Amino acid sequence: MKPLIIGLMLVGAAAPSAAQRPRYGVKASFEEHYAFAHLKTYTWMPGWSAFLWPVDQQIVAAVDREMARLGFVLVDSEPSDVIVTYAAMQRTDVDLKTKVTSNPELYREYRVGTLIVLLREPQTFRDVFKARGDAPLEESPDAIAQQIDSIVAEMFEQYPMRRIDYRKKMERSR
Repeated sequence: MKPLIIGLMLVGAAAPSAAQRPRYGVKASFEEHYAFAHLKTYTWMPGWSAFLWPVDQQIVAAVDREMARLGFVLVDSEPSDVIVTYAAMQRTDVDLKTKVTSNPELYREYRVGTLIVLLREPQTFRDVFKARGDAPLEESPDAIAQQIDSIVAEMFEQYPMRRIDYRKKMERSR
């Protein structure tokens, strides 16, 4: 019983320090044995859209551009080989190591955006590709638009068929 209590205390002590270090960047996962090579068409399914319409349009345009680069064709409605949806969220992070110069009792706050893009199987709605990007948001709308394009491009760099194509190119160049 004593080792269990000590273990829980250690986990409890480590949790606040882990919570203070947000991780930004892009992570992606996919079904290992899914037949990605057979996917050619996609359609959109509503998700948790961005609150601002221009941001929503920027995300949709960026995903459409990356899907086209992968060789996908957008169809207006099902049936399609895959369904695409996304969720966009915003939060405020606090930097506990940097204080505001005008008031030493306040800490620096900044907006952070989270974008999740899902490719789902139409029959079961099972996620076959899932990518998540977190980043501190820029201030200007133009900078945010560039940030969206960059994050979405980074997400689709991790798409399984792109990885396979990259490996083949590297093997040919040797």
